[in-house]
Amino acid sequence: MPTPDELRAAVATYVATINGRDPAAIAALFTEDAVQADPADQPPNVGREAITAFFTGGIAASDTWTFEATEVHTCGATAAITFRIAIAMGETTMTVSGIEVFEMAEDGRFSSVRAFWDGADVTMS
Repeated sequence: MPTPDELRAAVATYVATINGRDPAAIAALFTEDAVQADPADQPPNVGREAITAFFTGGIAASDTWTFEATEVHTCGATAAITFRIAIAMGETTMTVSGIEVFEMAEDGRFSSVRAFWDGADVTMS
């Protein structure tokens, strides 16, 4: 089982990799059969190929983004974070605030992540 410090380090790597905007690098943080749902009530992306496609689409639809984990909480092999992502799209910036819950596998990669947010958590400027 990962230690709290290992989970926090994995989340820090995730944040840096998300901000690097390289879909393959992001997907490499997950197990081969990982499940990723963003938001959690949508059909999940299952496997690295689907996760890569999800992030490829998000990168293509935006000019830049800044992702931050404002709080990190750990318990066993689970990390829950509060996050904020500001996504620039032309003259508009969409900011989403929410919670992500990660499960870490034995190999130190994430086996699942679910993002919790809805329209009330989105602002446009």
